[in-house]
Formats: sequence, C-alpha cells, structure tokens
Amino acid sequence: MRVGIVGFGFMGRMHYRCWRAMEGVDVVGICETDPGAMAGSAKGRGNIAGAEGEVDLRGVGIYSDIGEMFARGRLDAVSITVPTHLHAPWTIAALEAGLHVLCEKPMALNLADGERMIEAADRSGKILQIGHCIRFWPEYAKAKEIIDGGAHGRVIAATFQRLAATAHAKTGSWFTHEDQSGGMALDLHIHDTDFVQHLFGLPRAVRSHGAPTPGGGLAHMVTHYRYDDDRLVTAEGGWAMTRSFGFEMRFLIVLERATIAFDHARRPTLRLCPADGDVIAPPLAEGDGYSRQIEHFVRRIRGESVPPVITPRQAWDSLRIVEAERESARKGTEVSVG
Repeated sequence: MRVGIVGFGFMGRMHYRCWRAMEGVDVVGICETDPGAMAGSAKGRGNIAGAEGEVDLRGVGIYSDIGEMFARGRLDAVSITVPTHLHAPWTIAALEAGLHVLCEKPMALNLADGERMIEAADRSGKILQIGHCIRFWPEYAKAKEIIDGGAHGRVIAATFQRLAATAHAKTGSWFTHEDQSGGMALDLHIHDTDFVQHLFGLPRAVRSHGAPTPGGGLAHMVTHYRYDDDRLVTAEGGWAMTRSFGFEMRFLIVLERATIAFDHARRPTLRLCPADGDVIAPPLAEGDGYSRQIEHFVRRIRGESVPPVITPRQAWDSLRIVEAERESARKGTEVSVG
C-alpha cells in the first residue's frame, strides 16, 4: 500500500510514525507548503507524546504541491493532517483523485463543508475516515466494551474532561484563529462530544456554558447532553490552562453496579470499581488511538470484514452537536440537536 501525507506538523509526524509501523505499507510522499515545517521535524509537540524527535525521510518524495503528489506518487491512500479550514478542499481533491482518505478531526469547520466531503466520498466509492482517535483509544474503547456488555447495569451518570494549555503554548499559530481551527470547541472539546455520541447516540438537546476569549470564541466550556432518559452526561473542555498545567484528560462513568474511572496521568490509567469486590485494572489493547485508527483504516482498505468504528455521517453529527453547543453557550439557552 502506497501512502501520502498532506501536512507535516505535529499530526503529520504522528501519522508518519503510525504508518511506518504498519506491515505492507510504504509512505512514499509528503506534501508540505511550509519549508519551516520540514526543517523543524524535530520539534513536533502536542498534548500526547509520540511525534517528537528527528524523522527519517529517506526514500520519501517531498512535495509542495498536492496535485503533483497525487499525480506522481501512485498513491492508494492519504492522511490529511493540515489546519482544519483546509480539510474539506484537500479531502475532496484526494477523493476525486481516487484515493482513500484518513482526514484528521474535526471533519470540517462547518456542516456544509462536511456534507460536501461525504458527497465526494459517495461519488468516488473510496473510504473516508475522520480521525476521531478517541474512539480507538484503548481506555475509551474498553469503557465502551464494558458499558455495552451490560454486566454492570445501565449508565446513571458520565462526565468527561479535557484541559490543555493550547492558547498559551501556541499563541499566534493557526490553532488560535477561529476561522482556521474552529477554536477550542472544534479542536479540543469535540473529542469528548464525539465519544458521548459514540456511547449514547445523538442527544436530544444540549445546554452549554462557556467562558469567552477576547476575540469572541470560547476558552472553556461545560455541556450537559440531554437524552430522553434520566442519565446525566456532561463534558468539560478548555485550552486556556497555564503552560505549567500542561494537558489532562479523564472521565468518570457511573453505572448501576460499578464505576469506571480513567485518568491518563494515573497508573493504572483505567479502573473498574465494581459494587462487590476489589478494584480491577481491565486489560487494554496495545498501542494508542492514533496507531489503532490507522490499523483500522488499513484493514478496511484491504477489504477485511470490519464494521467502521467511525462513519463520515457520525463525524458530521459530532460537528452538528458542537455547533449546537456553541449556539447554546452564546444564547444562554438549551438548543435542540434535532
């Protein structure tokens, strides 16, 4: 399988690491319009480790024009790891070039662009997978497995938290420009919004509260996802934490006969606390969400009988939920997701 990567920032390098570890896969091309990004290949820094250090690019074609890479690279698939406002046009270009596409999350800046991406995938007959890596993260995947198994009863309450220092750490970058990244809600908080949808389906409505940025975006927000039963589901996201705080992600899920607790800074990271008996550290799949999502993508391309963990429409729905959250925070009222 011949693979290209469009964009070589932190996520591009992360995808490069994961692709290189796959058997039967060759990364044959990288397209990056910023020469500084290639020169700074040792500087990859994000919330999760794995993209740091020097990168061996021997044998990899380096392009500054996406069309040239598509024309000359003889690619089968491509990772789109560019700023969010470029997701739609470059994903559509890749699909129209006959390539399978793994596009980083969020799907797009708005629903209209997301719809265009879905239509392009349908026309091409190629696989479009959006990189909602949390669905593949071992602790999150295990939590869903436990919940779906039903042995501990139904979910009574669940809360998710994701906090970062992005606003301070990446001042002046595209991340802090809402028209390029979608801001904190679309870049960071959507991870948990998507996982809420993965666990429970579409909420009936959302009620959000937000702390604004000076530019009118959201620095921090908390959302209550309303369902037709009485379960309490909330998620908190913020990226205005100080540099010394760093990054934290966690969740707490309360079932009728057990509690599931995850904190990426604890050991063990995942604990199952049953009503009877001692705390259990459930066995987890190997790897991280990035590598496991690429493995899943490859298996689907190869025609293996695996149902998609994330569909383009589900990624679009997560975008739709976040749009309702932002509207709710702005208006100070509950907003229907519909």
